[in-house]
Amino acid sequence: MTVTLYDLAGADPALRFSPYCWRARLALAHKGLTVETVPWRFTEKDRLKFSGQGRVPVIIDGGRVVADSWAIAEYLEDSYPDRASLFGGAGGRAQARFINAWADAIVHPGIARLVVRDILDVVAPQDRDYFRSSRERAFGTTLEAVVEGRADRLEAWRAVLAPVRLVLRAQPFLGGQGPGYADHILFGSLQWPRCVSSFALLAADDPVAGWFARVGALYGGLGAAARTV
Repeated sequence: MTVTLYDLAGADPALRFSPYCWRARLALAHKGLTVETVPWRFTEKDRLKFSGQGRVPVIIDGGRVVADSWAIAEYLEDSYPDRASLFGGAGGRAQARFINAWADAIVHPGIARLVVRDILDVVAPQDRDYFRSSRERAFGTTLEAVVEGRADRLEAWRAVLAPVRLVLRAQPFLGGQGPGYADHILFGSLQWPRCVSSFALLAADDPVAGWFARVGALYGGLGAAARTV
């Protein structure tokens, strides 16, 4: 059976840049499930009416519709217990929930302030007015003003990843000796700017960059092969 995934796309339908959709894509690959992705744009909310809300990722698995990346991960873990575990047990699920919250509350806002203007250049033409107006309303200023001086703020953002570097001193993945959903979460966060911007967030010698390459090479190079700008 094939799982259908509605996945945020840019003007180029092959450019898939949502951090949340990347979490779902890696979780599906981790479970070894066959997936068909459907490109979706910000202003196509009517196409998601069947899910009862208007955001991606959304999956359809047989007759089951699941929205939200965390809910999708839990659904996959509970529905396919015979396949590779995303969490490695209840304790791992609880720890991944913390990583999920940390990425959403701390990592993502910092990334947005570095690359949000670049996203405007890759979204579909019909999405551009919506994207600019909604994000400028959220930030309270223009997209250009948000990213102004970003090179001077980069080191402060990199410091946010210090806990990850400490963990990677002891193990190759956040999940331990092998990847888990915690790795998929943070990989999605960092894949987002990689796909939409030429502004490099990670230094080449950063241990996080080495980890990012390891996760990108998983599942037949799913993450590494992604379309970027």
